[in-house]
Amino acid sequence: MIGLLQRVKSSQVAVCGEIRGEIGPGLLVLVGVSRGDDEGKAVRLLERLLGYRVFPDEAGRMNLSLADVGGGLLLVPQFTLAADTRKGMRPSFSSAAEPSEGDRLFHYLASLARERHPWVQCGVFGADMQLSLINDGPVTFWLEV
Repeated sequence: MIGLLQRVKSSQVAVCGEIRGEIGPGLLVLVGVSRGDDEGKAVRLLERLLGYRVFPDEAGRMNLSLADVGGGLLLVPQFTLAADTRKGMRPSFSSAAEPSEGDRLFHYLASLARERHPWVQCGVFGADMQLSLINDGPVTFWLEV
């Protein structure tokens, strides 16, 4: 599984003009599911998302995690993260999970997140979504498990 995380001041996701998820300070995470991913990888990705130290401490160093600061977590499914872009001028999606499996694992990740963190919002799997964000830093990391 892939998580492209961005530290944000705020972020929201909308579908057909309707806001489906919105957070203040926290993490916006675009989630890609690859072939062969399973529940264990979802658990490990969530551990990393909640524990990854990307927020500043009193000295301004990135020593605090989302769990430490109690920020929001906005999870947005994005199958294009699993694309193979090594050759040609068009991405191949052969390495992405089948849609039904991607949907299942995204929802599994989201349900685990809701059990372990107080403020979780989600995008809609398979929908045409519009994202807005105010990136804080900017701070962006690619996590792959």
